[in-house]
Amino acid sequence: MRLKSQAGSRIKRWCSLLAFYTIHMSLIKWQPLLDVFDEADDFLGNLPRQFINRSFAPAINISQTANEVIIETPLPGVDPSKVDITIENDVLTISGKDEKKSEIEEKNYTRKEWTSQSFYRSVALPVPVLSDNADAQYNNGVLKIVIPKKPEAKAKKVEVKVR
Repeated sequence: MRLKSQAGSRIKRWCSLLAFYTIHMSLIKWQPLLDVFDEADDFLGNLPRQFINRSFAPAINISQTANEVIIETPLPGVDPSKVDITIENDVLTISGKDEKKSEIEEKNYTRKEWTSQSFYRSVALPVPVLSDNADAQYNNGVLKIVIPKKPEAKAKKVEVKVR
């Protein structure tokens, strides 16, 4: 009889602990790669800025009309002359480098600061395009690329001539 009561009390304690953890503890998905990068970011965040080469991949919006593919990407503050755009095998690549320098002289103190960041983004276009006729414009920090679509290959009917 005594064994049954001990087993019963253990089961009750186990059930109450299980109920506590079920109600009060939520599961969080562990993402090991993100933890490593967070630690690296924390470490690099303490280094002086001039030693860090920052890079990013700009967001890209791709839309289509009947005759064109339109790509828009925000690149605020980037000098348009330092942006490279290539289209090869219907893959668009946008890359470049942006550097900003400033020098401030106050009394006997001179401070020079600069930031440098590079960007790179490559995407496959949804349809075949005529890359030689592409047009790019930079307006209010947004790069807009318009590329005409290739005319679809249509079957051509050939008449048979009888002689």
